[in-house]
Amino acid sequence: MAAVLLRRLLSSAFDEVYPALPSDVQTAIKSELLMIIQMETQSSMRKKVCDIAAELARNLIDEDGNNQWPEGLKFLFDSVSSQNVGLREAALHIFWNFPGIFGNQQQHYLDVIKRMLVQCMQDQEHPSIRTLSARATAAFVLANEHNVALFKHFADLLPGFLQAVNDSCYQNDDSVLKSLVEIADTVPKYLRPHLEATLQLSLKLCGDTSLNNMQRQLALEVIVTLSETAAAMLRKHTNIVAQTIPQMLAMMVDLEEDEDWANADELEDDDFDSNAVAGESALDRMACGLGGKLVLPMIKEHIMQMLQNPDWKYRHAGLMALSAIGEGCHQQMEGILNEIVNFVLLFLQDPHPRVRYAACNAVGQMATDFAPGFQKKFHEKVIAALLQTMEDQGNQRVQAHAAAALINFTEDCPKSLLIPYLDNLVKHLHSIMVLKLQELIQKGTKLVLEQVVTSIASVADTAEEKFVPYYDLFMPSLKHIVENAVQKELRLLRGKTIECISLIGLAVGKEKFMQDASDVMQLLLKTQTDFNDMEDDDPQISYMISAWARMCKILGKEFQQYLPVVMGPLMKTASIKPEVALLDTQDMENMSDDDGWEFVNLGDQQSFGIKTAGLEEKSTACQMLVCYAKELKEGFVEYTEQVVKLMVPLLKFYFHDGVRVAAAESMPLLLECARVRGPEYLTQMWHFMCDALIKAIGTEPDSDVLSEIMHSFAKCIEVMGDGCLNNEHFEELGGILKAKLEEHFKNQELRQVKRQDEDYDEQVEESLQDEDDNDVYILTKVSDILHSIFSSYKENVLPWFEQLLPLIVNLICPHRPWPDRQWGLCIFDDVIEHCSPASFKYAEYFLRPMLQYVCDNSPEVRQAAAYGLGVMAQYGGDNYRPFCTEALPLLVRVIQSADSKTKENVNATENCISAVGKIMKFKPDCVNVEEVLPHWLSWLPLHEDKEEAVQTFNYLCDLIESNHPIVLGPNNTNLPKIFSIIAEGEMHEAIKHEDPCAKRLANVVRQVQTSGGLWTECIAQLSPEQQAAIQELLNSA
Repeated sequence: MAAVLLRRLLSSAFDEVYPALPSDVQTAIKSELLMIIQMETQSSMRKKVCDIAAELARNLIDEDGNNQWPEGLKFLFDSVSSQNVGLREAALHIFWNFPGIFGNQQQHYLDVIKRMLVQCMQDQEHPSIRTLSARATAAFVLANEHNVALFKHFADLLPGFLQAVNDSCYQNDDSVLKSLVEIADTVPKYLRPHLEATLQLSLKLCGDTSLNNMQRQLALEVIVTLSETAAAMLRKHTNIVAQTIPQMLAMMVDLEEDEDWANADELEDDDFDSNAVAGESALDRMACGLGGKLVLPMIKEHIMQMLQNPDWKYRHAGLMALSAIGEGCHQQMEGILNEIVNFVLLFLQDPHPRVRYAACNAVGQMATDFAPGFQKKFHEKVIAALLQTMEDQGNQRVQAHAAAALINFTEDCPKSLLIPYLDNLVKHLHSIMVLKLQELIQKGTKLVLEQVVTSIASVADTAEEKFVPYYDLFMPSLKHIVENAVQKELRLLRGKTIECISLIGLAVGKEKFMQDASDVMQLLLKTQTDFNDMEDDDPQISYMISAWARMCKILGKEFQQYLPVVMGPLMKTASIKPEVALLDTQDMENMSDDDGWEFVNLGDQQSFGIKTAGLEEKSTACQMLVCYAKELKEGFVEYTEQVVKLMVPLLKFYFHDGVRVAAAESMPLLLECARVRGPEYLTQMWHFMCDALIKAIGTEPDSDVLSEIMHSFAKCIEVMGDGCLNNEHFEELGGILKAKLEEHFKNQELRQVKRQDEDYDEQVEESLQDEDDNDVYILTKVSDILHSIFSSYKENVLPWFEQLLPLIVNLICPHRPWPDRQWGLCIFDDVIEHCSPASFKYAEYFLRPMLQYVCDNSPEVRQAAAYGLGVMAQYGGDNYRPFCTEALPLLVRVIQSADSKTKENVNATENCISAVGKIMKFKPDCVNVEEVLPHWLSWLPLHEDKEEAVQTFNYLCDLIESNHPIVLGPNNTNLPKIFSIIAEGEMHEAIKHEDPCAKRLANVVRQVQTSGGLWTECIAQLSPEQQAAIQELLNSA
């Protein structure tokens, strides 16, 4: 015990304890430790003392890498070549525990280290020495994971290492095998010279049924991990992959017969140690890692054979395998989905209930993996088959799983497809619900009822207002369940029913739901008051929290009165602090994953553990706070202070992405809520968040979360406006944005390097494309932030912007990929729009590219360039005049090209048309308006780009209201044409009725209405749809 405590003390509080000791005591500790190791005869005790020595050595290497305990190193060298096996073990144990013990002398001693390990690995008499030296080798390679030269130098240790993996497994020790898994995970390239041998060994161990399940699964884990960390390397060894697949399938067949399975009322958690679960998970990961192009052809035949096997276990495994590979083999399975679905549906009528269950599983999984195409193609067959399976009265588990598959199906089903089946679906769901409610009362069984309630919720959620006719059929029973299902074992049922009621309410809308709203609120409030007595793991809590948020959406402002009751528990859940621990390897051996802890290996023999219970609930609660702020606006103002104090620190809550996203989303919404308290309160709140938001942009590791934080920051600046950032903020933000842009270019270079790698193939290219998309998304957020700053600060911010200028100019270089050029132009568009006439100072950097890119091959680049030329005419000063003249023919060329109106080109073309309009309106002396106008009219209306449509219609109204002869034509002959432009615009909803522009257009029409003959003539030339559109405009604007 003393040894364990001393080691912990050194690892957790070295700096406080050790340096304060007198130097003779320090020396005594060092020599005493080495003495005990030499004298101790009991091997487990000697190990513990070695751990202390390793911990001390770890702390006695200074910042420059000097080892301040040379006697420790000498002891290591002496012991490793000693005749005493115990001392050799001790030396290897210390080196395994702290492979960095040589500090800055490592390179100097490299050959000695290698000799020492080789010599120990060849010790035929002492298996323990071979095992320890293999583990030490792995630890050393892992500690030098970025040193590629060292991998090559140590490559010839691999055969001995693999031999030790094999031998130790048969001595019932899987520690070396675990080291191999770590190598596959962290430094797969080290295995390259002996990859074939590594794979063959793993395959052999995995298939050896004399080994225990854990060892076989670990051996499989080596291959599966490589399929994730070194997919391209593994894809070259197709023979191994082809042999691994049957091994995984064989594991999936390893199922127990269980008499009570079909009617068990409690779902046991999957037994994660079982071969069947391990095999399925491995297959899923391998399909995702290696891709369907390789995996599907290899597995297809095996699955087909299994599905025809008379033994139910093989059919079950075949169907589960189909479910597992859907995500990884997505593209390849899509082509043959028809035959797969027809085949799987047959098994919903299999004689064995567990096979029917697996068929439900496959249908549910495919409904998710292949949505919404799956729903569009197979709705008729699948709905009918699942409803029939739900009638399987003797087998609760099958019924419940059919209901679960139906949920997956309806969640992603387009509303229009589901409507024709509503009557039939509702009839079935209602009759099953009634039946299962009776069973609950008579026998206390609830499993199917839990799923059916969620199925009803899912159907209502998709059907929306079309669910109104069925509302009264369900609501009384659902309320009855919430009122009466109060026993502990019915908590989940009650939670799901609360969810169902709130989703139905949201679907049918306030008017229909109001009759029950106050009853439901009272029921929820009653649960809420019992809330404080609920245990932390009560499933009702998260259902309640989400239900409140839905009630808030339904009731709107009327929900405000319930906030005092709701906010307490919500804040409590949102404030959950997870249990965390820093553990070293020794502690880890006593911990297991199944008691709710998850671990991250930090290297250097240390792991970080977190207890995950409550994290999902915390995330949900944070999202609900966002929902309240969004829905209630100033009605939420009483709570903004406590919520902002909770949320700002959560920007650094690295245990859960969802929590950080909610924290970021809440910021601009809370500012909107706080507005009613006046500018001073608002500014205080902004000061409380601003630093944290800027820092989070600099430190956030996950790109999806980062984009949300950047988006929120931009929104906050739009809310706060000019003056919201001080010099320090600007300085820090400038540095961070500069770093993001530099990283963007660096990542592009790294991807080019990966394209030169010997393992490069088309799947690698796919993942590089994904990385590229992520990078571009972050670039769009840099553009958002700059947009919000330019629109708030105008030209005052230009001196600050100059530090970023060279990087933005780099984005629009001709050799850069089109998204770079698109977003670089967008940033310059903002400079012109918000900082003119001062923007002309930078014209030398962007004007030529902008004119050139109007005719670019990429429509996105053309659109950004055309928008820029439009704002240049609108906001740019006189300096820009000659360039407006030069831009016109280029814009016209794009508009008049043959394919300018195709789907991919139309937005760019409409921006060109709008830009031509802006040049005529704002710089009329730069072009011949009389000549251009007739062409411009013939290109109208715009209907894809709503913002530009408003601009063009406003200009059209200007021209008509000033009786422009070219627009109206001689004797108003152009009016019918103008009417059809207005009607088309109305039909495409190009203009919102509340926009002042709609009123102007309606007035144009009304003026013509007063002159009888002209009106008749205009209307006569319109189609019935166009006439209806004109009428609609007159009625509403």
